[in-house]
Amino acid sequence: MFYSEEAFKYQKGTGDNPRQSLQTADKRPGGIIALQQPEAGASAVSIDTTVDRPVSTIDPFSHEFLRDPYPHHEALREAGPVVWLEQYGIWTMARHQEVRDALTDWQTYCSSAGVGLSDFRKEPPWRPPSIILEADPPLHTRTRAVLTRILSPAAINILRVTFEREAELLVARLVEQREFDGVSDLAEAYPLKVFPDAVGLSGDGRENLLPYGNMVFNSFGPRNDLFELAMANAGPVRDWIMSKCSRAALAPGGLGMQIFGAVDAGELTEVEAGMLVRSFLSAGIDTTVYGLGNALYCFARYPEQWTVVRENPQLIRGAFEEVLRFEAPVQTFFRTTTRDIEVGGVRLGDGEKVLLFLAAANRDPRRWENAEKFDVRRRATGHMTFGTGIHGCVGQAVARLESEAVFGALARRVVSFELTGEPMPRLNNTLRGLDTLPLRIVPA
Repeated sequence: MFYSEEAFKYQKGTGDNPRQSLQTADKRPGGIIALQQPEAGASAVSIDTTVDRPVSTIDPFSHEFLRDPYPHHEALREAGPVVWLEQYGIWTMARHQEVRDALTDWQTYCSSAGVGLSDFRKEPPWRPPSIILEADPPLHTRTRAVLTRILSPAAINILRVTFEREAELLVARLVEQREFDGVSDLAEAYPLKVFPDAVGLSGDGRENLLPYGNMVFNSFGPRNDLFELAMANAGPVRDWIMSKCSRAALAPGGLGMQIFGAVDAGELTEVEAGMLVRSFLSAGIDTTVYGLGNALYCFARYPEQWTVVRENPQLIRGAFEEVLRFEAPVQTFFRTTTRDIEVGGVRLGDGEKVLLFLAAANRDPRRWENAEKFDVRRRATGHMTFGTGIHGCVGQAVARLESEAVFGALARRVVSFELTGEPMPRLNNTLRGLDTLPLRIVPA
């Protein structure tokens, strides 16, 4: 088992503040983390002493961590069901069971205090909080009901013809080119066309959508260099987004105008409708861009898996679920405790931030056999990339539709993908994906 440079320390289960009286851990082979002997003059600590407060000095928002999070994920999982992150003074969970339990228990782990590091009850957010992502019942119940109806299976099927047509057109052009960038030419180009069209946005200014999403997802982390860079042109981008969230800016019949239809039915206020349209524009594109890019990377890296998909087209949807498990585009989200609770023998207090490692849960060997293997035949149901519970991604059906349309078209036309250069990562405090993905395809 490989551990990166992070150090783990433990505190006896005395109920003391986790920041105090820390014992340095000895990282043993096989993932066994034992207490070191205390220094001379320190009170004796038996190796048999119960230790239930693992403390880590890792920085989950450092460039080193974000470039290759998986060794750190393993270390956090093996350290315990809940770990104290010393640098930020927060708890974290990386095992599947604990992450799932926290996501489903919204009464104990709330979203209304923010799903990032910032606590909205103590500091003002950089933009008005989302009334779907950063809300709890009863507000969340009301707004979620509107979006669930608008994105119903019947509504998604109406979009299918258009999404599949656009995928065929794009893939045909790329096959003709033979070489292209998998991120800019496909993973970005396709969602930036079909989803804004479905919402009812005009064509001008769509170049602002990705910078806005970059701002939103970086804001869930600390105010580090990634956040500062994302916010460098915040004013104009935010102004454009807000200008597209009004009834007057949306085309008739689109998803956006359907949200305003809920105003006419008395389900939402005009302001609330605009904020839900904003949620579409902030969460409905970036996550799909990263997911499609990660899928292309996986199929280029594991060509035998693409062969399996081509020979078994019925696996296309399941293969994308495996991509979401194996290379999760959404790595983390935060919750805030609303009461004291014990997790794995560790007491978490009321009002504490908890960082949930969705991507680490997705590779937890307690949940998945051969968790580090990419296998399109795997039944990946239960991955945490879309979350779960009442805050599970409301737009996940749209993302699945986009992936099915794109990879269905590719399966019919492309024998294999080959990397023609080194992919470049796109670092983000919340998302994981690529900035460039140079590809050459072998056409069918």
